[in-house]
Amino acid sequence: MVLVRGGTFRMGDDESEFSEEKPAHPVQLQDFYISEFPVTQALWKAVMGPQNNPSYYKGNDRPVETVSWLDTQQFMDRLNGMIKGSVHHFRLPTEAEWEYAARGGPHQASGIFAGGEHLKEVGWYRKTSHKETKDVGQLQPNELSIYEMSGNVWEWCQDWYAPGYYRKCLNKGVVEQPAGPVRGSERVLRGGSWDYGPVFCRVSYRNALHPEGRDGHVGFRLARSPVSGSGASFEQKEAVGAT
Repeated sequence: MVLVRGGTFRMGDDESEFSEEKPAHPVQLQDFYISEFPVTQALWKAVMGPQNNPSYYKGNDRPVETVSWLDTQQFMDRLNGMIKGSVHHFRLPTEAEWEYAARGGPHQASGIFAGGEHLKEVGWYRKTSHKETKDVGQLQPNELSIYEMSGNVWEWCQDWYAPGYYRKCLNKGVVEQPAGPVRGSERVLRGGSWDYGPVFCRVSYRNALHPEGRDGHVGFRLARSPVSGSGASFEQKEAVGAT
């Protein structure tokens, strides 16, 4: 897990051709941890059992894929149960945490991809992937030493998705610790994947899928809060908001 120091950044992209990325708006985040790599098949099997690997493209060091948002919740329930009593409480990153980390956290790099301006150096996508996922950690990381937040697999976020959510955030001024809409029908996906073009792998691009949806392009990455109990409070808030 990589410690991401909190700060304020502008989330979104006013220059984008996609309205869902507008308007860019100020967000303030506290410190959090996020995993260096997307969850691999080796880690998935260690938690869920060696016979329970849903991935189409098999390989211990490849990201697990074909997992739904609901599957990720089951995985983290089991993982957290395995380390009960620890200060660690794993969860999905919020959409704001994901974008902040992809942009380099407090460094706030200017690249349109996570780690630079040239996607082939930092992420696997349609022209370089040979139409399959790749082992994690082979390409250049971003400024926080986090790998492949652009390309390889789409990554689930904790938030419900709403295309007009950014406008509501801008109207509130600086939004602290945003957790997304309180309800919805789809959950947020970020980062692009091995079979998508560069425009979809930008750090600001937003996608979504129904929580029960599974796809060979979709995996996830772990996050946790630095203080014991804060993750549990966040999940409780989400559960209430989703009703």
